[in-house]
Amino acid sequence: MTSGTDAFQVDLRGLVELLSRHLYSSPRVYLRELLQNGVDAITARRALDADAPARVLLRPLDDGGLEVHDTGVGLTADEARDLLATIGRSSKREDGPSADDLGTGFVGGREEFLGQFGIGLLSAFMVADEIDLVSRSARDPQAAPVRWRGYADGRYELTELDPTDPTAPPVPPAPGSVVRLRPLRDAEHWLEPDTVAALAADFGGLLPVDVSVEVRLEDGGTVRRRLSGDELPWRAHHADDAERARALAAYCERTLGFTPLAHIDLDLPVAGLTGVAFVLPAAVAPTTAAHHRVSLKRMLLGTGVESLLPEWAFFVRCVVDASALRPTASREGLFEDDVLFATREALGEQVRAWTLDTLAEPSPLARSFLSTHHLAVRALAVQDDAMLDLAARVLPFETTVGTHTLADLAEPADGEAPARVLWTTSVEEYRRVAAVAAAQGLPVLNAGYVYDADLLARVARRRPQWHLSPVVPGDLEAVLGEVEPLRELEVTDALAALGDDLADQDCDVQLRVFSPTEVPAMLLTDRDGEHARQAREAAAPVDDDTDVWGAVLAGLTGPARARRLVLNDANPTVRALLAAGDAPVRAAGARSLYVTALLASGRPLAGAEAGLLDDALRTLLERALPDARTTGARTTEPRTTEPRTTDTEDDAR
Repeated sequence: MTSGTDAFQVDLRGLVELLSRHLYSSPRVYLRELLQNGVDAITARRALDADAPARVLLRPLDDGGLEVHDTGVGLTADEARDLLATIGRSSKREDGPSADDLGTGFVGGREEFLGQFGIGLLSAFMVADEIDLVSRSARDPQAAPVRWRGYADGRYELTELDPTDPTAPPVPPAPGSVVRLRPLRDAEHWLEPDTVAALAADFGGLLPVDVSVEVRLEDGGTVRRRLSGDELPWRAHHADDAERARALAAYCERTLGFTPLAHIDLDLPVAGLTGVAFVLPAAVAPTTAAHHRVSLKRMLLGTGVESLLPEWAFFVRCVVDASALRPTASREGLFEDDVLFATREALGEQVRAWTLDTLAEPSPLARSFLSTHHLAVRALAVQDDAMLDLAARVLPFETTVGTHTLADLAEPADGEAPARVLWTTSVEEYRRVAAVAAAQGLPVLNAGYVYDADLLARVARRRPQWHLSPVVPGDLEAVLGEVEPLRELEVTDALAALGDDLADQDCDVQLRVFSPTEVPAMLLTDRDGEHARQAREAAAPVDDDTDVWGAVLAGLTGPARARRLVLNDANPTVRALLAAGDAPVRAAGARSLYVTALLASGRPLAGAEAGLLDDALRTLLERALPDARTTGARTTEPRTTEPRTTDTEDDAR
């Protein structure tokens, strides 16, 4: 029996396909990897020579290929043999400089290097079936230039070149590297000149080195077009704040595609982060994912990076550059660690501070921001006391006495006594009671929208002197007029009958007098009673053998009714209904008023409620029309029609 160790055999093409399908979102990242290798190589060379040139030139070839030239530190044969023969090895070590995965430069574990993973070679194979690298070392000027050729099937060749050999490929005259890609079939479009220029401008537009693309003119000549800038847009010098604001707005339009409402400067030295948060010009849903444009060490990481800001800051989109944040393996997102968590909290604090400062004093920007992004203010207020205090004074709410802030209602001017302010927890509940509450002068606030109920509950706890509370049926009943005793005795039997008619809807019936008289009835809902009603519905199909929990619920529920239909004795329809002697008509009228009160909330009817209305209308029609019963029961017969007359006959008639 013998034993030994062997190396794994790797199917390179299968590995590349795995990466392209599951690691990278698109083959477009190949150009970012080539740019990154070049910039890292230049950084390493400048560690040896601070005055070394810093250029990366992209040259589309006539045969559809692509050349990438850099003035980086280059490779020797030993370095190429050590690094380029191993797929997946990371060359970024803390113990000293070594070459990058494509051999275009030495990199170390220091912050100024971009690369974190040795996967640049694999990304190039997503668009090329052959990679040809020629490199001259700056570390050892006497070393011969080297050529490394890799193939998609896993083979590679490594040779030292004689610059005097006429058959040898072109060798860089100075230290640096040249990478040549031969396009993969069906991937030629990724190496087309326009595509290369667009990708390079997107990925490398903020790089501090000269990134250029060679453009061929119609006369056959070529020119170089620079794609990168010398300074970050938000750090560029401007004559004044107004000019800077216009420049940043134009940058936002070009980069993010919208004209911002305002901008917020971001600066976090501990993370090496600077940038701008642009306030969206239109409202977005709180559940909308916020995608930010993030660069690491001025190389674009991604345009859809999430989790950079707290969830409540969904009203801004950021463009930032950082040096201390870690990328994910695909280098298209940020790695979730303690550094990112601290960065997110710190950036959120800067956005919060801007929001507080903007809303603290009345201004056109404050009004525009509040009208557009009031949901964001509400989202922050439910978790931040400072914003909660400010929101109570600036946020407008829909109420039965007009649109007001909480402070307007709870702290009236001119020495008036503060009114008790009630709120509803749903839009439907507010619509049911709004007309009646408004007529009685009772302030009721609509807190049925997102964040509002939680916000009001926090204000009520924080400011008990404001007397804020959720509305309960007793609050409204207290402001409704009582029926005269003789009238109440007169209709006692009718009210009891109506209560029996609505018992199956878990609804009691009461009689009051209130304005407006055009409102025949108002439906009040008791939250505890509603919960009990739902529990009874859940317990209804109890089977002792199969539904143990239903039996438990059935034991806990009581006879209290969850809903209360308050009839308006000042309304003629109600008075006619109470005077009706026909029991079926009275029952149908009660059900009609019940469904009408439900419809007043604006919500659609459930199937059972629609059936209730249909039955009530049928009963009323049968009583009103003598032939309705038999007509409704007849089957539909084909209609006989007279012979069609001519237009002349119609005119004569």
